[in-house]
Amino acid sequence: MTTNAPRSEVLRYTAFSSDPEGGNPAGVVLDASALDDGDMLAVAAELGYSESAFLTAPPAGLDGPEGRVFTIRYFSPKAEVPFCGHATVAAAIALAERIGPGELVFSTPAGTVPVAVTEEGGTVRATLTSVEPHIEEIGDADLAEALAALDWPADDLDPAFPPRIAFAGARHLVLAAATRARLAELSYDFARLEALMHRLDLTTVQLVWRESAGIFHVRDPFPVGGVVEDPATGAAAAAFGAYARELGLVPEDAVLTLHQGEDLGRPGELTVTLRAGDPRIRVSGAGARIG
Repeated sequence: MTTNAPRSEVLRYTAFSSDPEGGNPAGVVLDASALDDGDMLAVAAELGYSESAFLTAPPAGLDGPEGRVFTIRYFSPKAEVPFCGHATVAAAIALAERIGPGELVFSTPAGTVPVAVTEEGGTVRATLTSVEPHIEEIGDADLAEALAALDWPADDLDPAFPPRIAFAGARHLVLAAATRARLAELSYDFARLEALMHRLDLTTVQLVWRESAGIFHVRDPFPVGGVVEDPATGAAAAAFGAYARELGLVPEDAVLTLHQGEDLGRPGELTVTLRAGDPRIRVSGAGARIG
């Protein structure tokens, strides 16, 4: 692996903010070749971040620029997850600080994810391209259980945004609030929502409020990861982009801005880019080292 980081050194980066106090923090291990699954889980649990990223050598045959192709795995404090956007961005920015900006390719449990890293005016940004997404309906009983766990009356949903399960590397239930006040009041039954999410194989619940045509505010409960709420969720942002486009809520060619973390005191900004003719979703944001 091409890196100046000592073996198994645990780095800390935030993603979707250039301020270490904003965005979503992630642990990053640029050489996890000495760690087994239990070690990775222990590192993630000790850090307590929603996810941490662990890099090893790429699988045979994965194409990409020499020295810039990696296998990446993601662990929450409780379990491995198939894909994590903010930890991907954090890992890409950590690599860029060591081997320079440019193109990277990650082999994730969900599939191959290219990432482009740029630097302008001292700000480093990473743009990931998701695996091919899809959405599916949620049953009435499961929706009722989700709303009960959240303590959200059905009348508090925005009827323009039908509840759906969306996937762009991981599964997320998308629920849209009718008002910003509804989104701000998040106090849910942790165990009840966790049980439903395990049954439906969900990574987070993507709670959304539309401010304007291309600007959204989002929150992501993450009890299955052992975290009450994820401060900035790249995988859910990608899933939401696929959801919004497939349902005709945004144009096929669009750039969406998602604000997340404001209600946690860790504001972040995620840019979601949709391209006509390409089903994949691009999610980009800034990042910074913590400490």
